Amino acid sequence: MVRKRVPDWLNSSLWSTTPSDDRFHRYSPSPTAAVSEPAVQPPVPVPPPAAASRPQSSPTPPKSEIRDPVNDNSNNNSNDSDENGSSSDVSPEDISRQAQLLVELSKKVVNMRELRRIASQGIPDGAGIRSTVWKLLLGYLPPDRGQWSSELAKKRSQYKHFKEELLMNPSEITRRLEKSAGCDNDESKSESSGLLSRSQITHGEHPLSLGKSSIWNQFFQDSEIIEQIDRDVKRTHPDMHFFSGDSQLAKSNQDALRNILIVFAKLNPGIRYVQGMNEILAPLFYVFRNDTDEEMAAAAEADTFFCFVELLSGFRDHFCQQLDNSNVGIRSTITRLSQLLKEHDEELWRHLEVTTKVNPQFYAFRWITLLLTQEFNFADSLHIWDTLLSDPEGPLETLLRVCCAMLILVRRRLLAGDFTSNLKLLQNYPPANVSHLLYVANKLRTQGSG
Repeated sequence: MVRKRVPDWLNSSLWSTTPSDDRFHRYSPSPTAAVSEPAVQPPVPVPPPAAASRPQSSPTPPKSEIRDPVNDNSNNNSNDSDENGSSSDVSPEDISRQAQLLVELSKKVVNMRELRRIASQGIPDGAGIRSTVWKLLLGYLPPDRGQWSSELAKKRSQYKHFKEELLMNPSEITRRLEKSAGCDNDESKSESSGLLSRSQITHGEHPLSLGKSSIWNQFFQDSEIIEQIDRDVKRTHPDMHFFSGDSQLAKSNQDALRNILIVFAKLNPGIRYVQGMNEILAPLFYVFRNDTDEEMAAAAEADTFFCFVELLSGFRDHFCQQLDNSNVGIRSTITRLSQLLKEHDEELWRHLEVTTKVNPQFYAFRWITLLLTQEFNFADSLHIWDTLLSDPEGPLETLLRVCCAMLILVRRRLLAGDFTSNLKLLQNYPPANVSHLLYVANKLRTQGSG
């Protein structure tokens, strides 16, 4: 068999990175699974035009993006931290891209194709517009700005209804059932206390009922999932005071994450909750809660819920264990990553999977299921997500190319390593220049299409 020649650009010294043991806390989710339909090619990044004047694109003038001040230093552990983790040193390219995005957002009907093209290059952190752009990219906001107010009001009302129905304690449900039954005046005291007379408590409403329709039986079944959600929410980004700690802000944010995950689990009984979903939820909530528009920030929980549902819809099969071995399961997706690497760098593929026998599942499972949130610092993850969400058919195809690019960036170390060293390297991916990583991923796309 004739071995494919490795392209010269793969042997460039630019692809190597400096090893480092300074990594963020990470853990692997339970083995579960899901996949989206094939995505079309995202727009190719091109140099932006000169900066345009800033239009009035939102109800309130954008302020500087709210940040977690305690976390600012902890997020600067990559070579690209100045570009992605700090708004103090803004490049001319960022300023120009910010101006282009503001122009698009100011239009009566947003040109989604153009918005995706610009956003795929990265959304400047200090612009205060990532929240709006992500909502558009995820389909939560329609392109027609005239429909935004009514759509947001409808969705937020719907989420409020979900919370009222799904987060209610059975005692409160019993209280409401009593009120709706229209008790007699002589039982008004019982109504005010929320207690039903013994004769009025049906079998299905009794706390000891084991019936499938029993609200109490369902409550006790949900308790185990809720306990798991509570544990995971408390472990979400312990390095960031926005999510962790005893402050009122952290507790409020944890409550919001908990509510979203519980509502999602109850509305999706086929998947419910899988460990690791909290890591996918966190970037969405962080971005929306830090919206420079105070009204938008106040409604972050509801907005995050619907965007989380939309984002997960493309990956839901990755979280369904019964589909692990199907053609839409997580193993099938990992196989596609392996094939992509073989196509672009057969020498590296052969060394990893044949010579050193490093199974891609050992490292790629977490990369794919958690959308790379555990492999890079938080600020860099947001930059990567700008590109992932810009794919018009969903982020999966772009995600696989980014994962393939991650392998190529450390190919020299991998080719020199054995099973143990390579596995350690890929399970603790070293800091990388994220802008350069995305450039390599896009180069793989153009080569594949060519």
